[in-house]
Amino acid sequence: MVATMKRLFLLPCLLLLCLAPLPVRAELPDPVRFSTVLELGDVAQARAWLDAGLDPNFEGTTIGTGLMIGAWEGNIALMELFLARGADIDAVNRFGEQALMLAAWKGRREAAQWLLDHGAKPNRAQDKEWSALHYAVFAGHAELVEGLLAAGADVNARSTNGSTVVMMAAREGHAAIARRLLAAGANPAIRNDFDEDAVAWAMRQGHYKIAQGFTSAENFAELARRAARLRERPIRSMPVPDVVEEHLRMARLAESRGRRGDALDAYRKALAALKTQQAPQKVGSGGTVKDARAPAEAKAPSALVIRARRGEPERQGMSFAYEGQDEAGIDRLLGQARAAEAAGRRAEAVRLFREASARIRAGR
Repeated sequence: MVATMKRLFLLPCLLLLCLAPLPVRAELPDPVRFSTVLELGDVAQARAWLDAGLDPNFEGTTIGTGLMIGAWEGNIALMELFLARGADIDAVNRFGEQALMLAAWKGRREAAQWLLDHGAKPNRAQDKEWSALHYAVFAGHAELVEGLLAAGADVNARSTNGSTVVMMAAREGHAAIARRLLAAGANPAIRNDFDEDAVAWAMRQGHYKIAQGFTSAENFAELARRAARLRERPIRSMPVPDVVEEHLRMARLAESRGRRGDALDAYRKALAALKTQQAPQKVGSGGTVKDARAPAEAKAPSALVIRARRGEPERQGMSFAYEGQDEAGIDRLLGQARAAEAAGRRAEAVRLFREASARIRAGR
């Protein structure tokens, strides 16, 4: 009985220890620990690091600076802390992204508005750069699009390869957003560096209603005839599931606490979830699609973040990838990771799993 009571007493204590936050430590972090702790929302630890002399524009391994991580997570308290300590609100990470762009991609309306209210510029300093409006439109965040337009975002901003904001709406099939952009002055006839305009992008993706609003009836009729002859199957974008993000977050947390076995398990779960998302459609009798998540040829793209290196799908120079990943290289890494794990070399296995997951997410 006494032994049973001891076990019953110890069990909740052990659970509390497992769930306890990372201890606050004053020594400055490396980029991995910085990203992991701040993505988990530990404002107290961030404050301790800043008190110890951390550069407020220090950049972690994944998203970027502390202020950028706050924007990505929608953590306004974290953004307030870093801005008060001197962080550059318009700083650019190594992927050419700013905090406002990250908030826009994730649909963090309150964070985006906070950034705008505190001086974040809605437009980029140079011509032909990805903008927050590109990201918000591509991700389909209509209310955030409204906020950016109200703040003076350039409705005809052009990306690094000349692609316009309205081309993002055309590609992704966001009809209401496309109409809103047209009403705000978007020009669907602007061509990018590959001599394509919004009409071409809408037609290629099968978004004929959108294309019809961009051009004359005569021109649309001719384009429709060409599309019928080609019968190309459009490639759709697929967001990385939240469950994948959570598994990868827990993997980084386990690594930071030295729990390599837990890290391996979390990486495996993340990769399994990504592979599940990449599964092809099931087509029933009469060609009925039973699983309409994505066409068979589509691959899971990287998150905008992630914010490791990213590919350029369909030569668009985007910060996310949809297909054409280095599958042989990824499979090789996974094989090496499993071999290292089987041989008891857990540190090496964690590193290889991490690299494989980064390649899948980055579309490299």
